[in-house]
Amino acid sequence: MSKPDVITGEAPKRYAQALLELAEGAKSLKTVEKDVKTLKSIFAKTDDMDRMVSSPVISLEDKVAALTAVATKAKVSKLSTQFIGTVAQNRRAHEIPAMLASFEGMVARRKGSQVARVTSAKKLTAAQLASLKSNLKKNLGRPVDVETSVDPDLLGGFIVRIGSRLYDSSLKTKLEDLKIALKEA
Repeated sequence: MSKPDVITGEAPKRYAQALLELAEGAKSLKTVEKDVKTLKSIFAKTDDMDRMVSSPVISLEDKVAALTAVATKAKVSKLSTQFIGTVAQNRRAHEIPAMLASFEGMVARRKGSQVARVTSAKKLTAAQLASLKSNLKKNLGRPVDVETSVDPDLLGGFIVRIGSRLYDSSLKTKLEDLKIALKEA
């Protein structure tokens, strides 16, 4: 099952903005963009990372050491590793996934595009992905970067999230709507 999106405060946006400004100042925005994708995939692939950064039992020093070790092992840049360490030191490690997502959104807006998060019941084929990108670009009037994930619980169809907008054409939702309609009849 996919991880739910969490509504966060302003702190992740401020930290993401700081990382963006640091990356631009160091003239390493492309490198940091790649690092952010790498770190996002690490957090997405394992629930252990989420549990570790959220755990009150694990000491601050251990979180800092673990996160910087993971960043070093993943071969992310020195700037990104220092950023992760600073975030953990400031007791905000649990907000790293939100910071990474905010960073990607900010970079996309600067490039004149948007990020669409697509969750489907099965892995999308290259043709389906190209068609989806084309339709999104046509409807939004600007380029769209698509992030995909798979959630077999959807049964069929897909869910597209662009910013605060949600387009749900999943079979699971349609069946739930039908169930509600039958109960009312």
